Amino acid sequence: MISSRRLILLGFLSIFACAATARAQPVAVQATPIQAFDASGRQRIGAVEFRGGLVLTSTDENFGGLSGMALDASGDKLIALTDKGYWLSATLTSQDGRPTGLADVRMAPMVAGNGRALAAQGLGDAESLTLTPEGVVVGIERRHEIWSFPGPDPLASKGKQLISLKGIADLGSNEGIEALAAPAKGKPAALIALAEQDPKDSTILPGFLFAPLDKPRLVGRFSIERIDGFSATDLSLGPDGKAYLLERRYDPLRGVAMRIRRFDLEQLVDGARLSGEVLMEAHRAAAIDNMEALAVTRDAAGDILLTTLSDDNFSPLQKTVLLRFALVP
Repeated sequence: MISSRRLILLGFLSIFACAATARAQPVAVQATPIQAFDASGRQRIGAVEFRGGLVLTSTDENFGGLSGMALDASGDKLIALTDKGYWLSATLTSQDGRPTGLADVRMAPMVAGNGRALAAQGLGDAESLTLTPEGVVVGIERRHEIWSFPGPDPLASKGKQLISLKGIADLGSNEGIEALAAPAKGKPAALIALAEQDPKDSTILPGFLFAPLDKPRLVGRFSIERIDGFSATDLSLGPDGKAYLLERRYDPLRGVAMRIRRFDLEQLVDGARLSGEVLMEAHRAAAIDNMEALAVTRDAAGDILLTTLSDDNFSPLQKTVLLRFALVP
């Protein structure tokens, strides 16, 4: 026989469990195709080919500010985060290689182990993520922290602090970790972190190497040459063993611009100063916005695909743009 106290406890646990599973809410997202990358209608931009794009909109107040993204190996399952501390998961649909929309979109607040939303604890400015065998690792700007969200579904996961960069890096408040990558074999490090820019040296983008992944410590530093005022916004490891860097520049005179560079992964080692190979660059005449997220995958035909997302900063003057490019052999 179960006591009345135990029944009450089970009832509360049942209610709590239902609430936990109900945190993720469906969100309707509309997709408007981008027919041409720029007014010239060109498909080839540098070393990549434009495969299509979308302008994404939603009436949900939490949609927007997409600052980090990852895709599974198929390139279909998308996980992203916002700079107000929300997760977004979806299926990226496509036709003949062109992205057509987002299906099965769900959003949920990022939650800490104490059950409170990260945003309520001043940790909402999530800017980067990477997938690991254990779950998802997230970089949080301003507080300069890196968190881990274990399990197969981050929307149902409770996070814990993995790394605090206080005392490790003197980064500006809004110039923190913008890019994370976790090499599958743990080399050259278990976790690679890249900051937006260096407040003391305008000529570099500072990088940090951590290992092991379960209890990481700083094992090295490297830097990437900062070119023409561009700042780092994301880093993605491709299935070809290369590291792809997304960069963004904005100034009132020249407007917004984006760039993608490529590096050999094994070059990202302690003490390295790298320049890499510029694959493409685009400016305000193109169908770009504040491009902040990058995922690199391989399609069924063997082509390397580069999918990017923009952060609209929850501004009516900006757009959430998804662009897809293929690396030209």
